[in-house]
Amino acid sequence: MPHLQFDLNFTPPPEAKRAFASAVVRHFATIMDTGTDHIGISIRCFGEGDLTFGRAVQPSKGIAFLNADIRLGRTRDQKRRLSLAIIDELGTRFGVPREAVYVILTEHDGEHFQLSDRVLPSWTAGEDPLADSPAAPRKGERRPARARAAGRGRGKSPAKRRSR
Repeated sequence: MPHLQFDLNFTPPPEAKRAFASAVVRHFATIMDTGTDHIGISIRCFGEGDLTFGRAVQPSKGIAFLNADIRLGRTRDQKRRLSLAIIDELGTRFGVPREAVYVILTEHDGEHFQLSDRVLPSWTAGEDPLADSPAAPRKGERRPARARAAGRGRGKSPAKRRSR
């Protein structure tokens, strides 16, 4: 579950925040080749003097930081394209100068992304980690040991199970 945390030194209206978040979700899903229902967006707004960034020549025009926690596996090109798309989105929607945006990407194994009904796998091209039932393993994956153990003892005697 990617979590994209935006810190802004201005406060857009609620509808502008929602529209921006929707655009970011679309960019992320398209560029990072994944579904949309597991993408988390946080927008924290601060006062004009509350964020400092050395490259921001005119802080009054806006400063934006993005801390993005993403799963391992994306290419350097995907990460760069996403960063530039978000930098452009901040400029188009809010007028934030490109040089006043700082994007930090932190990559994690899939197991570091926990939901109530599952642990996400590491990223693979074209996947949607929430499209599959959490009870069913993905193609090529094994169910967790506890789930495999729960299925034992059905249909075959212990001697027949050992003889496999």
